[in-house]
Amino acid sequence: MPVEFESRFDAEPTALPESVDEAALRRIEWVAYVLDDGIALPGTGQRVGLDPLVGLLPAAGDTAAAVVGLYVVAEAARQGVAKRTLARMVLNLGLDAGAGSVPVVGDLFDAAWKANKRNARLALRDLSESDESAIVEAEPELTT
Repeated sequence: MPVEFESRFDAEPTALPESVDEAALRRIEWVAYVLDDGIALPGTGQRVGLDPLVGLLPAAGDTAAAVVGLYVVAEAARQGVAKRTLARMVLNLGLDAGAGSVPVVGDLFDAAWKANKRNARLALRDLSESDESAIVEAEPELTT
């Protein structure tokens, strides 16, 4: 029986396999939230996280943010996210770190790209899709 998980990034609860650790998904979303959306910009309705702010430190800031972002990828791998999705997640982080290393413009890119939030969504989508395929495969064939 699938487990219902209500993501802070999705409007509706998502059905996930029972083998998925809901606490791990909450940790993934918390890290993504802190890195990408943790701080409200007064009067703008926009949110930024620590990623673009730490990225203001030349080289070390973007490297540190990418290392913390790897936690999202590692936790997703532990939950059984497909290798192809994990590769996309690493690519998102690489793009974020690479573009973020460009002074000023890179920090604006970091604030808009939100790689960790994207990665949390990718992981959640992959896990919910793997549950749907398991349900389809588990249905017995009707023979007459």
